[in-house]
Amino acid sequence: MENIKDTITDMMGQLNARMAAFEAQIAKSPASPSASGLAAEFAAFRCFTMSAFNMLHKQVEMLAKGMDHLDMRSRRKILLIHGVPEGKKEDVANTAVQTLASRYEESKLLCLDDITRSHRMGRVGDKPRPILVKFKDLALRNKVWYSKTKLKGSGVTLSEFLTRPRHEAFMAARQRVGVKQCWTRDGCVVVLGADGKQHRVVSLAELDQVCPPASQNVDVVAPKASSSKAADAPVASGRAKRVVSKK
Repeated sequence: MENIKDTITDMMGQLNARMAAFEAQIAKSPASPSASGLAAEFAAFRCFTMSAFNMLHKQVEMLAKGMDHLDMRSRRKILLIHGVPEGKKEDVANTAVQTLASRYEESKLLCLDDITRSHRMGRVGDKPRPILVKFKDLALRNKVWYSKTKLKGSGVTLSEFLTRPRHEAFMAARQRVGVKQCWTRDGCVVVLGADGKQHRVVSLAELDQVCPPASQNVDVVAPKASSSKAADAPVASGRAKRVVSKK
């Protein structure tokens, strides 16, 4: 779907460039009744073509948004466990259950029968790969997710299994407003905007409306963090260095 959107954008750019060059040639040609009629027909054709491309682009965006919603809905019972040491020939499901059960006060909060699928994600590397866990019951998944603060200090963290557009929006939000000003909830990215309100976004386009990139909004100041919505893993934010001019 992203390739289709990129192709349409590229085609629109090429069409605009060629039409602009052709329009410049018409403007340079000697004025005549035939040239004036051709210029009017060209302007009408250009307007129709661009309207058709814009409509097609909107339809593709709507289709992509619908597919993303369905994809995220299929992931609502899934959580990712990060920071669990990886062993050879390990029983991933048992490792996940023991990791979570050892940190939660309820001894019978989770058992192997509560998991329908579990496996490591990604390629083997220096760091342990995250464990994908799909729960049988959505209520149990939510109970584990909303009790994730009990994992604090263990080196183990939980995250929702976001789709690619939502993950990109979440990563961009962390860079723009800070780790403590954004989090995920029910597959959506919640951003604390400059107005002090919480905004739910699912794409970069929606994030741009809440907090534009630094290149578009240099003077944006991040709002004060909400103590109840702090992110799990703090990330050091960049700090501009003060340059003292030498006389």
